[in-house]
Amino acid sequence: MALMLAPAAHAEAPDPASLAEVDRIFADWRLSAHVPGLVYGVVADGKLVHVKALGVQDTDTNTPVSADSLFRIASMSKAFTALAILKLRDEGRLSLDAPAERYVPQLKTWRYPTADSPRITIRHLLTHTAGFVEDNPWGDRQQVMTEGEFSRLLTTGVAFARPPGMAMEYSNLGYALLGRIITNVSGRPYQDYIRAELMQPLGMLATTYDVFASPPARRAIGYRWQDHQWVREPDMKDGAFGAMGGVETSANDYARWIAFLLSAWPPRDDPDQGPVRRATVREIGTGSNFATGTLRAAAAGGAPCRRAIAYGMGWSAIDDCDLGMLLSHSGGYPGYGSIALLLPEKGLGIFAFASRTYAGPGLPATRALLALHRAGALKSPPPQPDPGLVQAYAAAAMVWRTASITAAPLANNMLLDRDAERWRAQIESLRAEVGTCPADEPIVPVSRMEGRFAWTCEHGRITGRVQRSPNVALEIQALEFAPAEP
Repeated sequence: MALMLAPAAHAEAPDPASLAEVDRIFADWRLSAHVPGLVYGVVADGKLVHVKALGVQDTDTNTPVSADSLFRIASMSKAFTALAILKLRDEGRLSLDAPAERYVPQLKTWRYPTADSPRITIRHLLTHTAGFVEDNPWGDRQQVMTEGEFSRLLTTGVAFARPPGMAMEYSNLGYALLGRIITNVSGRPYQDYIRAELMQPLGMLATTYDVFASPPARRAIGYRWQDHQWVREPDMKDGAFGAMGGVETSANDYARWIAFLLSAWPPRDDPDQGPVRRATVREIGTGSNFATGTLRAAAAGGAPCRRAIAYGMGWSAIDDCDLGMLLSHSGGYPGYGSIALLLPEKGLGIFAFASRTYAGPGLPATRALLALHRAGALKSPPPQPDPGLVQAYAAAAMVWRTASITAAPLANNMLLDRDAERWRAQIESLRAEVGTCPADEPIVPVSRMEGRFAWTCEHGRITGRVQRSPNVALEIQALEFAPAEP
């Protein structure tokens, strides 16, 4: 039975007009990109609130695509591998900072590029910092490699682009190694472990690695656009490199995965319900290595937007000037292209699967999110202040009403930074300027310890900030009042 996960950030489903614009964006892109089959979905409030299928699964039978059609999602498979590694870490069965050779003995004989190179760790593999060369054209074709062939490759060793830990360089080989680690540590093939420990508890019963075991009537066949026509790509069997790109799934199944990931935000006191702890899920977005700045694709539309991007664990963590915190991963594969974009702080995600070689639908998915943003459909849930911050805010309002800073519980720096008489003079001057302030607007948390507020007064506005000290007992270490800018 699938777990029933309570959504955390209660995102409202976008309105019909906004979703009609999303549909237009994807329909236009499918035609211009020569994609035979496409399915995309919007997940909000823990549910698949919108799903649309376009085109056909098979150009011979013209079977239409549906939300149950099965697509390979290529490198979006890495997210399952990464979370499986984190789950094994939670179980105490491996350490992210241990040398990978502890779990894959063949690595002990590897020749590193310099005498002072650090040994590759699991964290290096998760974050693409192991020093391997970017291998998208090569890695995709290793899908069929058997476990025995992979063992021989590992025994021979590999060439390095640089010493481990020096830079982020995307590596399919690194995630294939993570699959081997899952197998060795769990005692089960990585496919079996991921299905049993992640997919099945979420009700993803149609999701698999072995495409030849899938119901033929549901499979979206992969094609290449060549010489102005679709040419069928050969199916690749499941193998050692499936941990980097071998998952096959449907929109209905994958929406459960997106809903589960989004349910990890925000941090809260509710009991954990998922197959992996919420705090662990949130680690996928901790992009801690070698952040870069880049401009969002101009073709996505909107004003120029500079983004900060860092690779986390199976996801890229992005700070977008319009969308805010964004987790993203694409997939490209012979016969397929895919994308997932998550807005954890807004409780909404969008994904798309296409059945054409390397037809990555990242551009229409980004356009769709920006269209929802412009329509006001991407709203962050109102932050809930911590009780201690509410008390600090109440004390700040008392200071304002009495013009006495000592009406609040103060940290020892406060009267040293400004004495009580100067506080009184400042507050009385501001009160004369703006008049009576009910001061009943809610505080807006910056964190559990700090908040900002804006008051509408008799003939003016006051903005302010209150911040607690690190002490457990309630003490105010910073308090600000200022007239709002006209």
